[in-house]
Amino acid sequence: MTDRRFNPAAVDARWQRRWDEAQSFRADGNSDKPRAYVLEMFPYPSGRIHIGHVRNYSMGDVLARYKRMTGHDVLHPMGWDAFGMPAENAAMEKKVHPGSWTRENIASMRAQLKKLGFALDWSRELATCEPDYYGHEQALFLDLLDGGLVYRKESAVNWDPVDMTVLANEQVIDGKGWRSGATVEKKKLSQWFLKITDFADELLDGLGTLDQWPEKVRLMQENWIGKSVGMQFAFTLDTPVGDIADFEVFTTRPDTLFGASFVGIAADHPLALKLAETDAALAAFADECRQTGTAAAEVETQEKRGYDTGLTVAHPLDPTWKLPVFVANFVLMDYGTGAIFACPAHDQRDLDFARKYALPVTRVVAPEGEADTPIQNEAYSGPGKLVNSRFLDGLEIDAAKAAIIARAEAEGWGKGQTVWRLRDWGVSRQRYWGTPIPIIHCDACGPVGVPRDQLPVVLPEDEHVTFDVPGNPLDRHPTWKHVNCPSCNAPARRETDTLDTFVDSSWYFIRFASQPKDQPFDRAEAEKWLPVGQYIGGVEHAILHLLYARFWTRALARIGKIGVTEPFTGLFTQGMVTHETYERPQGEGLPNLYFSPAEIDRTADGATLLTDGAPVTVGRVIKMSKSKKNVVDPDEIIERYGADAVRWFMLSDSPPERDLPWTDSGIEGSWRFIGRLWRLFGEANNGGDGGEDKSLTRKLHQTVAGVAKDIEGLGFNKAVAKIYELTNAVEKAKPSAARTEAIRGLALLVAPMTPHLAEEAWSEFGETGMIAEAAWPTVDEALLVDDEVTVAVQVQGKLRDTIVVARGTDKATLEALALAAPNVARTLEGVTPKKVIVVPDRLVNVVV
Repeated sequence: MTDRRFNPAAVDARWQRRWDEAQSFRADGNSDKPRAYVLEMFPYPSGRIHIGHVRNYSMGDVLARYKRMTGHDVLHPMGWDAFGMPAENAAMEKKVHPGSWTRENIASMRAQLKKLGFALDWSRELATCEPDYYGHEQALFLDLLDGGLVYRKESAVNWDPVDMTVLANEQVIDGKGWRSGATVEKKKLSQWFLKITDFADELLDGLGTLDQWPEKVRLMQENWIGKSVGMQFAFTLDTPVGDIADFEVFTTRPDTLFGASFVGIAADHPLALKLAETDAALAAFADECRQTGTAAAEVETQEKRGYDTGLTVAHPLDPTWKLPVFVANFVLMDYGTGAIFACPAHDQRDLDFARKYALPVTRVVAPEGEADTPIQNEAYSGPGKLVNSRFLDGLEIDAAKAAIIARAEAEGWGKGQTVWRLRDWGVSRQRYWGTPIPIIHCDACGPVGVPRDQLPVVLPEDEHVTFDVPGNPLDRHPTWKHVNCPSCNAPARRETDTLDTFVDSSWYFIRFASQPKDQPFDRAEAEKWLPVGQYIGGVEHAILHLLYARFWTRALARIGKIGVTEPFTGLFTQGMVTHETYERPQGEGLPNLYFSPAEIDRTADGATLLTDGAPVTVGRVIKMSKSKKNVVDPDEIIERYGADAVRWFMLSDSPPERDLPWTDSGIEGSWRFIGRLWRLFGEANNGGDGGEDKSLTRKLHQTVAGVAKDIEGLGFNKAVAKIYELTNAVEKAKPSAARTEAIRGLALLVAPMTPHLAEEAWSEFGETGMIAEAAWPTVDEALLVDDEVTVAVQVQGKLRDTIVVARGTDKATLEALALAAPNVARTLEGVTPKKVIVVPDRLVNVVV
């Protein structure tokens, strides 16, 4: 074995075939073993896996393989989040059908994943674009509709003018569409909504039970749900507009009412709409407001602009105090009541607006000694006591809030109230490549659910589905949308909107657990596996996917479909894989040209382009990106180094929660270590007469225990470091039975990380079964405690020497050994110590 170089091309293929033939990683579900459900967020089938995928799935694979070795029945599945706009964009660009493009990509990516030897249960593979998945999703939609958790209404929505579809607030990033990058507009459409707000309290309280989630993710969800306790009250117009005499506002800072400067209403507020009927300038301003997005980040950063309606309202605490009413672009109809009172001194948006329109700014909260300090360009949002606030003066903020609410309720003009930032989830999307919403619209009966025996409502994939003009091809299809009403049999039409793809990923983990043909899942079977024990994926999904999955699970529980409320017990958010960039300017006014690592000759002195030898600029180390071309093709790396070297590098060079810089030296180092292990494994049967090696045996057992703990805690880089240490110790040890045991133990330890290498070694050891079916090494607890300890020896408090002694050595012996230590004897030079302080197993301090 040592005479042969490790050949990953042959070894990888051989063991992948053997695992496949033996169905080694198929979950049983009916065994009496403890169950472990390990899941990585399933990928979008873009056509190629990237190194980020490899890192993500390598982490989950190590845990899944380890759990199997420790006696668990493991569910570790794979599927495809296959609907969405990229397929439609590809259809338009490449003149292909989204379905054929997606399925070809799935086949390609499946083959790539199999080359990496992941321990996946491919028997449960699913793709959300197939009717045998989305048909069940349609059934669940109807179940939620029957349960009162789905409704339809006309609403102002985020409209992506490039993708020509609605976006949820969570899909608007800095005012732009999360996929297209286009500036999002506001538009009114009839939409289907899921009542996620009915679960706001539950979703917020449930975060407290998720102690195996990252704190940052829980905080992001808490902020998005956005529970606010405050007061709601009405402003009365001095001059009614039509039948509008007053309107409601909600505030979380009723304590600042005496700092009120103006009132702001949204462009779509009923009062603004009424005024715009006869005011062309206001109508034009409102249209401008609708051209901006509704995401919080966009609202915060945009220029604060307003339109003075000329109306005034009376202050609720002083009828003689009149406040002007503005239509303001930073007030949104979907937040609160669509109207605010503004206190510029203590809210930055209000302050920016007040400065622009020369409105009053009155401080009403101040720290000690700053009551007369004017507000400049920054609103004060810190603690303090009320000032300039009549009967509230001197009160702390919370006491002032309580006093105002009590007075409002006693006098009948307002009441304490809790509101939420969270809004119901609009799931209608005006696109083709998605789950058809199972509704039929009848002029007589209204919206009617598709009968269950007619599910799935299958997307047409014929010659009439074209993408040569913008918009939804389902609207243009000559036959698909025309059906009879299930209730009255009159001519009717199908709903042509499809579901937001985040619905697809809100329950796929349940379908993985149970896959009957006649229903979305079998409750009893699903509950054998759920909740997912360990979920792994990017922190970018903290709001979009993870919140929706939590809601969907709770919604199914509420209507009695399942007995689980939280889908994921453990959550781990891994870092990204990064790479330096290589670029060269094209000329003035033109963007830089970027080059891939494969096009570059990289040396310690810099980088040159292989084609012309001219230098290129080495840029920042950033997330791998197709646009910056700093991507590494996993297939090329696997072909050169083998799957195990790639997996080892993914696990070894950085804590898994941090970004991992990809370097050629790193993958080369991993490949060299694979070679070291292979040579060691070749020495397993050498035997030897070196006698006992208690130190090596102890090191082996300590490493087994430490690596197990690290894998359980997802500290893969720590586990790798311990394996390096054991490898070094084995290489230095003389031939013995203990060394042979340690080499065999090493094979078991690296089996979850470098499974092909481990299988080949296991076979060479003469084992008949596969290492994938072997048990994790047992640990002798007695060997986890060192028999020997290193004791520091100090003179006058300064370290002079160390001595290695048996644990538990008595004080007298420690004193004698310490005084005899060479460096201590030289320091003392015959001086008799005044005192010797001994701390057993730790320290000896000689005082002279």
